This record gives sequence, structure tokens and C-alpha cells, in this order.
Amino acid sequence: MTYLTEYVGFWQRTLAFWVDVLWLVPLLMGISYVICGASDCTAMPQNLDTLSQLEQIPWQTILIKYILPILLILWFWIAHAATPGKMLVDCKIVDAKTGKPITFKQALLRCLGYIVSFLSLGLGFLWILWDDRKQGWHDKIANTVVILHNEATVPLFQLEKYRY
Repeated sequence: MTYLTEYVGFWQRTLAFWVDVLWLVPLLMGISYVICGASDCTAMPQNLDTLSQLEQIPWQTILIKYILPILLILWFWIAHAATPGKMLVDCKIVDAKTGKPITFKQALLRCLGYIVSFLSLGLGFLWILWDDRKQGWHDKIANTVVILHNEATVPLFQLEKYRY
């Protein structure tokens, strides 16, 4: 932490996540209704024991449950440096070394890092609680940090000299 900037912590980021859930789920449900009508095209088969059952998953399910949410999040990260939830708590995702907007590669790595953070029983997200720069594993993998937006115009390499 520096005297000029503040890294956004676990609870603010958790709030941002739930705000994103509140807009993303109804949006995806609406798109599902438009594509499939009244039927639930995002329903998964009960048993996925064999490859043939896996092949029975409709393309609409894969599109609406997996591809579309990832594309929306990636677009927000690249175009706005934040999702609507992060915008609400006034924070921004930036490159950890330069403080500049993240690249597509960083956004993709960050997205893949979410999977790693999740599969570790959430430890990758909890890491934010005790990391000096409030980075989760997904941030470390992508070399990103989440900082307060009003301080995001100061490059981090300039701020590093003020760390204590």
C-alpha cells in the first residue's frame, strides 16, 4: 500500500461480485428465453457418465452458461477496466507493474485464474485477505491489481517507491 493509492480488498470485491451476479443472471435468463422460448435451454442432463451423454448437451446451454458470460466479463475488463459491480464500488483492474489498462492476454489469464482460484476451494479468492497488494491468485497469474478508480491515473511504478 502506498500513501497515494489503495488496493481494493476482499469485502469490496465480494460486494462487486454479487452486484455482477444480480445483473448477469437475469440478462442470461432473458437471452435464454429469447433463444429457447419458455423451455429451459440451460438445463443440463441429469447424468453425464459417458461421452455420448456429454455430446447431448445443447449448444444453447454451452453458449448461455459458459461462453456468453465469459465474453461479457472479458469485454468489461478490457473496455472499462471493471465490471458493473466493480464500477459501483469505484475500483479498476490495472496492470500490476504499469498501472495501465490490462491487455486481452491479461484478461484471458485472469479469467483462467478464476478457475484455479475456484477449484482450490476458494483459497485463491481468500488470498486477497492477507496479500499486501490484495491480489487473488487470478490477479497474480495475470499480473493485475484492483485499485480504487480515483487513484488509478497514477502509474504504479511511481507509487512503488512510496511503499513501506
